[in-house]
Amino acid sequence: MFKSLSRLSAVSLLLLATALPSQAETLRWLTETQPHNAQYPVEMAAIEAIGASGVTVERNEFQVLGLNLADSLRLVGSGAFQLGTTQIGSAAKDDPFLEGIDLIGVSTNMDELKQAVDAYREAFNARLGEKFGVKAVAIWPFGPQVFLCNQPIEGLGDLKGLKVRSFTASMSTLLENLGATPVTLSFPEVYPALQRGVASCGVTSPTSSNTGKWPEVTSHLYPLSVSGSVQAHLVNLDWLNGLPEDQKAAFEASMAEMEAALWSLAVETNAVAQSCSTGGDCPDDGLYTSYDMTLVPVSDADKATVAGIAATKILPEWAARCEAGYPGCTKIWNDTVGKARGLVIE
Repeated sequence: MFKSLSRLSAVSLLLLATALPSQAETLRWLTETQPHNAQYPVEMAAIEAIGASGVTVERNEFQVLGLNLADSLRLVGSGAFQLGTTQIGSAAKDDPFLEGIDLIGVSTNMDELKQAVDAYREAFNARLGEKFGVKAVAIWPFGPQVFLCNQPIEGLGDLKGLKVRSFTASMSTLLENLGATPVTLSFPEVYPALQRGVASCGVTSPTSSNTGKWPEVTSHLYPLSVSGSVQAHLVNLDWLNGLPEDQKAAFEASMAEMEAALWSLAVETNAVAQSCSTGGDCPDDGLYTSYDMTLVPVSDADKATVAGIAATKILPEWAARCEAGYPGCTKIWNDTVGKARGLVIE
């Protein structure tokens, strides 16, 4: 079963949540995924499966409602929506511990990132439940986060003096240590920023950049991956625990299946999207658009530069921010992500 909501303000949604207690069999689902996104068919398949279990899904999009993706934790925790998607780096403004799942320079390919996510998942959800009353029922990446610029570059050294889009604290640390100026922009803000010269470069996945039409306003793609842009589908714990056991099991199974499909999408389709953006083979299936960007070869020296900044700057700075609000979080990270990736924060 599926319904859509009319446009409501954030205040109205919060009032609705308090004035009208939700029935456990209704799921108000708030998502960043839109029909042109590669993730859309996967998410819709999950919604259909959940609907088949007897839960009525009311799906709507952040963009349609004029809501900020960074507010997802509060919207789901308050019960305004029972489920919402979030970009973990953006949500981490409410708790730096969350960003520990995908710190810049720690997991630079999808295999490494999967190891880190699986290692951190239990501690991650424990923190979400304790502080926000939510659980991440699906954790998945958009894919390798690479650089697209509207002027010629040959490597990281050419970012010096440029304004570069950032969306996490650790990404800003990397850019600052490269001599660039980080500009914090949400995804919808990047295209016009690149077009108008507010930013010279942006960081995102090949898939997102192609479907977001970034190649229309950029010329060079540097496929040095610095993270995976981990996303999560968050569910309100009171709602989840109020479901009958059979529906709860069916819901969690559907979300696990969706997560697996979204991981596969991140691994399999980003190479296709990159090929489409840089004048290579491009399937004529309507998902990706063919462009003629310059593909810049990645150097081993730049890979080493990112690893060095991660070890000496990003990890200790993140640990200091995290410990300030969550004493002991460095040990948790060392025992989970650090162990999986062979890293230790002293």
